[in-house]
Amino acid sequence: MANGYRPEIVQRAFVDFIGSRLHPFWSLTTPKLRLIARYELSDDLIALQFETNQAFRQQTLNAREGWQGGQYLDLRVFIDGVYHQRSYSIVGLANQSLWWQDDAAATKSAKNRRHTVTIAVKPQGLVSHYLTKQLPLASIIDTSMPLGHFTLAQAKKSSDRTELDNQKLNPLLFVAGGSGITPMLGLITQALANGHQVALLHYNRTELPQLQHQWQQLSDIYPAFSYHFIHTDNPATYLAGERYLSAEGLLSLNLPLANTQIFACGSQALLAGLYKTVNEINVPQNIQLRDNIIVENFGSALPDFDIGGNRLLDNALQTESHTVYLRSRQRQFDSDTTLLVAAENADVRLAYGCRQGICQLCRCNKVSGVVKNIQTGKISSDGYESIQTCINIAMTDVVLDV
Repeated sequence: MANGYRPEIVQRAFVDFIGSRLHPFWSLTTPKLRLIARYELSDDLIALQFETNQAFRQQTLNAREGWQGGQYLDLRVFIDGVYHQRSYSIVGLANQSLWWQDDAAATKSAKNRRHTVTIAVKPQGLVSHYLTKQLPLASIIDTSMPLGHFTLAQAKKSSDRTELDNQKLNPLLFVAGGSGITPMLGLITQALANGHQVALLHYNRTELPQLQHQWQQLSDIYPAFSYHFIHTDNPATYLAGERYLSAEGLLSLNLPLANTQIFACGSQALLAGLYKTVNEINVPQNIQLRDNIIVENFGSALPDFDIGGNRLLDNALQTESHTVYLRSRQRQFDSDTTLLVAAENADVRLAYGCRQGICQLCRCNKVSGVVKNIQTGKISSDGYESIQTCINIAMTDVVLDV
């Protein structure tokens, strides 16, 4: 027997199996969440607070800070005999209080803050509606550990391309549309605490008084923070007189755009509008502002379909139409958007999960044809390979082994 080797007489998996039969929340290895509260942040945004089990806490403690602002959880929810997996942004940081609670509630929960995690959910779609409207309090669901790279670590990778002091942190601009604000709640607080200059643009169709109160509090604490809430139906809130993102609006922020890292999260139209806007702004030294953008996709954003990389489409949803063949089903449909969306538009049902290229549930085999990954810009080969339908568009006619 090798020196130092100690056989595990009782397997942890066996202990987990027995423990789960005694109490479903208990596990040494599987992270689980128990719903303990719901908070209505607006008419279309609900925060769900969960108690975490020992496995979640232990693995989070191993990550030192718990989790980073901008990360998300993959939840596995059992509805009508079927498991569904969806991704939801984590609100805030592990040691951060929940600003929408009253003082008494915040004080009471302070001691146990490390034992809870909160996500924000827009109650649309099967799983989101179930979580916000039907899931009973004290229900237990399986979860992943915090995931994702939409974090401040991305900002640290940006190079200092001017003669600015190398020790000076780059300014950060956060551009959010609708519920795309949720991953930014922790990111912005973390960025301000780290000493970044931060500006926020949030476009939304309804008022969000609680969030606006939070931004005002941060603005009072951090002089380096500025925020603009643009209610798209209220001209008094428009930036530079424009309802949507524009070059004039970005320039009015008086940021050194060549050195500003831009975090963006929102709809397909908002992301495409951002890329189009920065393409219209000239900066010195031939810097490409689009290279400063870090995107967290909600849905399938199509910021750029041109293979040469020299053109942006005004319409985020359309490119040249191609035919997609489903070999096993002997079906076909035309596609001028992501393969998944095009199939659904043609009343063809394909497997999917998060719709963001994260969960892998939509993965299938491509027999032939060229596709483009809308997140990485990578162009595939013309041969057999595994692809995800939610984040790939057809660049030629495509045959799928589905």
